[in-house]
Amino acid sequence: MLALFHLSPVLLVTAMLVVLRRPPVHAAMAGTVLVMVLWFAGAADAWRLGSMLAAAQDTAVLFASTAFVIVPGLVFVIFIERIGVNLALSQWVRSLGLGRGDQVVFIVLGLAPLLEAMTGFGVSLIATVPLLLSLFERRVALRIALTGMAIMPWGTLGLASVIGASLVHLDASALASTSALTSAPVFLALSATALFLAGVRNMREWLALGAFWLLFAGVLYGASRWLGPEVAGVAAGLVTAAAVLAAGLWRLHRNDSGSGAVQWPRQAWPYLVLIVCIVGLKVLWTITSWPDHWVVQGAQVTWKPLASPGLALLLVLIWLRFYTRSTQRDTAHEANLPAALVARAKRPLLTIFFFLAMSQMMVKAGFLAGLMQLLAGLSPTAATSLVAVFGALSGYMTGSNVGGNAIFMPAIAMLPESSRLLLAAVQNSAAGHAALGSLSVVMLILGLAKTHAKEEGELVRFGFMLVCLNTALVALGAAGLSGWFG
Repeated sequence: MLALFHLSPVLLVTAMLVVLRRPPVHAAMAGTVLVMVLWFAGAADAWRLGSMLAAAQDTAVLFASTAFVIVPGLVFVIFIERIGVNLALSQWVRSLGLGRGDQVVFIVLGLAPLLEAMTGFGVSLIATVPLLLSLFERRVALRIALTGMAIMPWGTLGLASVIGASLVHLDASALASTSALTSAPVFLALSATALFLAGVRNMREWLALGAFWLLFAGVLYGASRWLGPEVAGVAAGLVTAAAVLAAGLWRLHRNDSGSGAVQWPRQAWPYLVLIVCIVGLKVLWTITSWPDHWVVQGAQVTWKPLASPGLALLLVLIWLRFYTRSTQRDTAHEANLPAALVARAKRPLLTIFFFLAMSQMMVKAGFLAGLMQLLAGLSPTAATSLVAVFGALSGYMTGSNVGGNAIFMPAIAMLPESSRLLLAAVQNSAAGHAALGSLSVVMLILGLAKTHAKEEGELVRFGFMLVCLNTALVALGAAGLSGWFG
């Protein structure tokens, strides 16, 4: 009963989002205020100035590390929209002449994860929604778009895994690679769902899907473990897209129906530059260890700004700035760039800030001790299932895997080291898949497709069904891994 009382800020956030349907930023602010009131009233550990300062310090460090990726990421999104990058990608995919099954797998296991892993913020939908609407019947296209979106929880260059690892005091590569394993059943189930929705019934294409799923999951795991979460999603989407494209074009050529070589769309060069920049910086970090020269220290968390993917984004933005000036394509928009950035960044940054503040105060005041005791007293299967539900709830209600991790990851940090990695991966996976099937993502799809009220209700229900399915699959994947983790 005490644990339930201590979780009242989370319950308040849930009620405001699900029942009252308030914006996430309002719910985050209300949850933060309630934590402060309960702490001052003596509902948890005694209030101390040192604890409050520690909470403020860790919140500031975590928020800075998040904003350093989100702000340049959003500027990158604005630039690529203005120079027509995603429109060029959509036209390019339509021109490839791939079969129906190849088109679906190329989009949901290749293009969509690739773009979302590089940028986040639902940017992949800007390319995939118009593309899918041109390839499939409208109702099918919208569902495939949402299904493909919910596959990739590694958005914004693995930011959620990096922040989650710092909250739970684990290595980011270990958390990301374990999360790839707990998410593996989701990758297969959602790509199979997309194939079924597209009406693909050919056994060869279903067998091919199994091979591409193994490739996607294997590259995601390997890249997460040996290269880091920043490039893992990009690598998995890029390698899988290339493999699907190569297999599809080989079949076309074998049947004498190919149209020759395929050239990457020239307008999409910013994505390639970003990939090269990320990989180049990772190699430089490995050789020189120069990020260790600048470490921002909080009370319990640390941040290395020079190791942040935000640095790669900043370098690409400098290049984009010179490019748009030299081609005189952006002169009419230079003045309103700050306004466009503020309009896009204000809500997500405020929401994440207040969720981080709420979680850090809950940790420092001892609110999560009851939840920690509850998890510690459960069997491994029951604990992973409960964390999967908590993770999905946090991701779905915040619409952000970073925000979802901010709520419950600190409780997992208090668990014994033997179970911490697996449970943190379950939280990371469940929050990520649920956030990408949340109402905010559904609303983005509806806005891009200019839908009506009936379609809106159907897609919201379909998204919620996907979240429930993903949560069960993450719990199932974790149960299979629990014996391995001992």
